[in-house]
Amino acid sequence: MLCFLALEVMPTFCDAEVTRLPPEYHRVLQDVTRFREIRTVRNLPPVVVALCADDKGKIAEPGQKWEVTDFITDDTLPSKRLIWAATDGERYVVHYERGGRAHSFHVLVATLTTADTNPRVVWRGVGSHLKDYSAFLAALQSGKLDDTLDYAH
Repeated sequence: MLCFLALEVMPTFCDAEVTRLPPEYHRVLQDVTRFREIRTVRNLPPVVVALCADDKGKIAEPGQKWEVTDFITDDTLPSKRLIWAATDGERYVVHYERGGRAHSFHVLVATLTTADTNPRVVWRGVGSHLKDYSAFLAALQSGKLDDTLDYAH
């Protein structure tokens, strides 16, 4: 009986509702024709990268070595790694992973206009590994991203 109850109740704890993403951004992000994917850190504005970088200001390129756990073997390696990013030229969606005690996957939504020198964080969430922008949109729609807690990012 206890196992049955756990199987029935656990999915409600695993799915989280995106509560803090402003509706106007939710609508804009759904327009996939606006966004192009970015697969390297060097193709992102440095001020946007700084929002995702570790405490040493670093984030590894996709596929590069990085410190996945809190057992540090090389303190020159970043503790975060880019998975992918997407932009429409003003809005940036950055999906990255963070190492440490618990390996986690994060999504950042920020804006940076040509008139601004500093980006504005619109939203942050955590979830699972998302292979691309379409997977992000599906996770956003199905409640597979959590923005209810202030996770370390």
